Amino acid sequence: MEARFKRVLLIDDNEIDNFINERMISASNFSAEVIVKNSTDDSLTFLQSLSDTNEFPQVIFLDLNMPGKDGFAFLSEFESLNEELKANCKIIVLSSSISPEDINKASTNKFVYKYVNKPLNEKYLNAIDF
Repeated sequence: MEARFKRVLLIDDNEIDNFINERMISASNFSAEVIVKNSTDDSLTFLQSLSDTNEFPQVIFLDLNMPGKDGFAFLSEFESLNEELKANCKIIVLSSSISPEDINKASTNKFVYKYVNKPLNEKYLNAIDF
């Protein structure tokens, strides 16, 4: 069975969450490739190094609560990336935050497709369709 997406980027500072989420994404055939970055800066540097739309992830799973630059800082800086590259990419906030303020702020961001609470599961992955 072919994966639904070619490339996914997972951004989270928690190594255990990354391990579990990467396995879930791979095991459910959601994506052929999962790239894991553990900080906003690492993920932005990675994305800025890409020049081809085929290399750019189609889905980004983004944690909000990270030390240093958080997920909201990522969303702010993501806006400055090449429009053509961003066009086929959807960001899914994957967070343990149940704060109505966080949910509202993330959900109203034009780049955020969906807000999902951790842990990631197959039901959530199956509901992602664009």
